Amino acid sequence: MSFSGKYQLESQENFESFMKAIGLPDELIQKGKDIKSISEIEEDGDNFKVTVTTGSKVLVNTFKIGEEAELETLTGEKAKAVVRRDGNKLKVSLKGIESVTELVDRNTIVNTMTLGSIVYKRTSKRM
Repeated sequence: MSFSGKYQLESQENFESFMKAIGLPDELIQKGKDIKSISEIEEDGDNFKVTVTTGSKVLVNTFKIGEEAELETLTGEKAKAVVRRDGNKLKVSLKGIESVTELVDRNTIVNTMTLGSIVYKRTSKRM
């Protein structure tokens, strides 16, 4: 299955506690908690471009599976990491956060980010 497509956030768990743990200011947490972000994924072989639009904030990351890339984190910091593909999952470890993006079916993507004991889960549906 291809990840390519546009997905809208449908539900999320532990948003506030996760964002606090990564150091996002309370003001931004309150602003962002009810916004239904849009994720656009372009997949071309092993090359990916992921664009996440949350209100006026746009986060764009491009990478090639298995190769080191500079990725932007949720807090706007840049860090080098290697994204790996495991079947229908994309996995990356970035600044202590373990992120797994799984294509559950043709229309559903679940992104799970783990920092210590906090698990932030986002479910998005194809638009």
